[in-house]
Amino acid sequence: MIFYLKLFFLCSIVLSVGSVKNVNLQLNNGLRSLQDEEIISVIVDKKNETKNNLTFVDSSMNNYTIEKNYNKFKTSSFNNEQINDHYEKFDNFVNQESDQFFNVVPIFNPAAGKVSKICRKQSNIYHRELKKMTLWALKMFDATGKIPSGLLNGNVNQFGDFDECLGLQGTHGIRGKYCLAYLQLEIIDQSRDDLKYIHRLAHSHYAFRSNLTDPGHRVPRFGSIQFALCVPSACTTTDVETSLRATIDKFVSSTSLNVSVKVDQEMCQVQRYNKYPPETLIVGLFFIGMVILTIIAGICDHNNANISEILLAFSIKRNFKKLVSMKRIDGDIPTLHGVRAINAFMLIIAHKSMALFFNPYVNRTGMSEYLGQSWTVIGRAASLYTDPFIMLSGLLTSYSFVGSLKKNNSINIKKEYLSRLFRLLPTLAGLILFCTFIMPNVGSGPQWNLVVTHHADICKKTWWRSFLFIHNYYGFENMCLTHTHHLGIDTQLFAFSPLMVIALYNWPKLGTFVLIIIAIFSTALRYFITYYKHLNNYVYFGTSIRQLFDTANLSYILPSHRLTVYIIGIFIGFTLRKLPIDYKINKTVVKLGWILTTLMTLTAFVAPAGMGSINYVYDPTHAATYNAFAPIGWCALFAWVVFLSQTGNTHGWFSRFLSWKGFLISTRLSYAIYLTQFPVFFYNVGKTRSAEYFDFFKMMFDFHEFSWIIGTSVILTLLFDTPFQNIKNHLFKKRETTKID
Repeated sequence: MIFYLKLFFLCSIVLSVGSVKNVNLQLNNGLRSLQDEEIISVIVDKKNETKNNLTFVDSSMNNYTIEKNYNKFKTSSFNNEQINDHYEKFDNFVNQESDQFFNVVPIFNPAAGKVSKICRKQSNIYHRELKKMTLWALKMFDATGKIPSGLLNGNVNQFGDFDECLGLQGTHGIRGKYCLAYLQLEIIDQSRDDLKYIHRLAHSHYAFRSNLTDPGHRVPRFGSIQFALCVPSACTTTDVETSLRATIDKFVSSTSLNVSVKVDQEMCQVQRYNKYPPETLIVGLFFIGMVILTIIAGICDHNNANISEILLAFSIKRNFKKLVSMKRIDGDIPTLHGVRAINAFMLIIAHKSMALFFNPYVNRTGMSEYLGQSWTVIGRAASLYTDPFIMLSGLLTSYSFVGSLKKNNSINIKKEYLSRLFRLLPTLAGLILFCTFIMPNVGSGPQWNLVVTHHADICKKTWWRSFLFIHNYYGFENMCLTHTHHLGIDTQLFAFSPLMVIALYNWPKLGTFVLIIIAIFSTALRYFITYYKHLNNYVYFGTSIRQLFDTANLSYILPSHRLTVYIIGIFIGFTLRKLPIDYKINKTVVKLGWILTTLMTLTAFVAPAGMGSINYVYDPTHAATYNAFAPIGWCALFAWVVFLSQTGNTHGWFSRFLSWKGFLISTRLSYAIYLTQFPVFFYNVGKTRSAEYFDFFKMMFDFHEFSWIIGTSVILTLLFDTPFQNIKNHLFKKRETTKID
C-alpha cells in the first residue's frame, strides 16, 4: 500500500510541475506527513495571533464574525499591485509565512535550466516579489496550474486562470504570459503492470493515442497532458519549454516514467492591446456592406421600386420568403429532403462528439467509459453520414442531365459548371473571409490559437486551393477549413458526371457495365488501402491521431474512394427519369427490397458497435470490411425509399415522414449548416477556460450551440447563398431570352 501511495504522489508531482528546491521527495524513507501544527502555522503564524478578524463556531453551530478594525483593511489599501505597501511593516511575518506556505505548495521556476538572460532576470524579480507577497507575483503564481484532485478520473488537464495571467502587470515592465504546455507521459519499464493501470486511468483508457508531433488543430492530442504556466512576458517559448523540462527531469530521472515536453509558440499568449489589423477592418466593412445591401434591397422590393434585378437579388424580404416557403419546385423529389435532414443531424452529432474531446473534464475517464458503450456508435461513424450526400449529388445530377438530354438531346456543360460555381463559391468565400479575418479577433482562451487562429493562418496561405476545389489533395492537416473537404470531392465527381450520364444514356448496356466495374474498383480500392495501410474509418479506443490523418489522406478525402455511392446515385437518377411515374413493381419484390435494404442499413450502422468497446483490439480485416461496404449498406435503405416513393410504389409512414414539407427549409439551410457547424464548435472550444463535469446529454445536445449554428446558417444563406442563386437564375434566364430573340 505504501508503494502505491509513493507512486501516486510521484505522478501528482509530475503533473504539478513544481520546483525541486521547495519539495523534499524521499521515496526510500517514506513520505513524511505534515503535522496539524505545521499546516496551521502556514495559515496563521503564532507570533501574529490576532482577533481583528476571526470566525468562531460555538457548540450550538451558530456562526458569527468579530471584526473590530474592519476599516483598516479596505480594498483601496491593496489597489497597487506593483509593490506590497505593507511589507516593510510586516516583513518578518511575511518572509516566514511565505517560506512555510511555498514549502507546502511548490512554485514553478521559469528560470530553471539554460534560459535567456532577460527571462532569468524577470523570473528572479518574480520570485523576489512573490516572497514579499506582492499581488502581481501572487497572481502569476495563482494563475499557474496546480495539482488537481481526480487524477485517476482523467482530471489531468489544468488550464490555470487564463484571464488572471494575461491581466497582470508587474514591476520592471513584467506582464503575464500564459502558456499551455503539453506533457507526454510514457512508461519505460513495460513490466510494471501497476504503473500501466494508473497510466491507463489517468489517460482515460486511451480514447485517442497521440504524440507531441501530431497536429492538434483538427483532432485533439488526447494522449497528451495540457498544463498551464503563467510566466514573465520576457520568457520565450523556448525558455518555458527548457525550464519545464529541467524541472520535470529532476523528478523523473530515477523513476520508471519518461516525460516529454512541448510548448508551441502559438500556445503562449500575452494580452493583446493592439487595434484590429487593416484586413480585419476591411473584411468587417465588407460584411456590414452586405447587410446594408440586403436591407436596402429589401426596402426597394417592399416598395416595388423600379431597380435592377441584380440589386433585388439581395432583398432580405424576398430571400426570407424563399427560405421559409413550403412550395415545391417542378421536378422535386420530396423524400430527398428528409434523407438530407436526417444525415445532416447525424453528422452534427458526430462532429460535436469530436469537438468535445478538445475540452478538459474533471471526469474524463468516466466520460471515456460512458462513450465506450455500444450505443455510442452514433457518434463514431462520422464518415458514414457523408455518403448519402454524395449519393444524392449523383442522383440529382443524373436526374437533371437525363432530363436535359430527353428535352434538348444535349447537356449544356458550360452552364452546369457555372451554375455550380454560383451555388458553392460565394457562400464558401464568405465563410473563409469570416473565419480568416474576423473570427480570430472576436474571442480568446487557452486553446483559441490552436483551434481558431491556426486555421485562419492556414487559410491565409491556402485559400486559393479551396476556391479551385482542389484542397482535398493537399493533406487533411494542411487544409483551409478541413471540414470543407466534401466540397472538393463532390465538385470533382460532378466534373466527370457528364461522361457517366452520357455513356449511360447513349449506350445503356455498355455504360452500365463500365460504371459497375468502376464502382467495384472503388470498393476494392477502399478495402485494400485500409487493410495494407492499417487505416480505419471508425473511431475506436486507441485510435492514433496519425492513423486518423492517414485514413483521411489516403482514402476518405479522395474522390476515387467515394465513387461507389456516387454511381449508385447516378443509376437511381437515370432510372427515375427513364421509368414512367406510375411504374408498378411486384409487391413481393417490394417486400424483399425493404427487408434487404433495411438489413444492409442496420448492419452498416450496428455491426461495428463492438469496435467502440474500450477493450477492442484493432483488426485490419474489420476496418477494411467496414470502409469498403458500410457506405453501400448505409445508403441502401435511403436509395430504396426514394425510388419507391418517386415511382408511387410506397405511401408508408417512412416515405411520408421523409416527404414532410418542413424539411424543405432544412434543405435550403443544409449547405450553410454544413459550413458553419465547425466554426461554432471551435469557437466554444477555444474560449473554454476550465474543466467541466461531462454530462452526455447536456453537452451533446447543447441547444444554445445548435441555435448559433442555425442562426449563423440563416445569415450566411440570406447574405450569400440565396442572393447569388437569384443572380444566376436571372443571368441564365436573360441569356436564354436573348438567344430566342
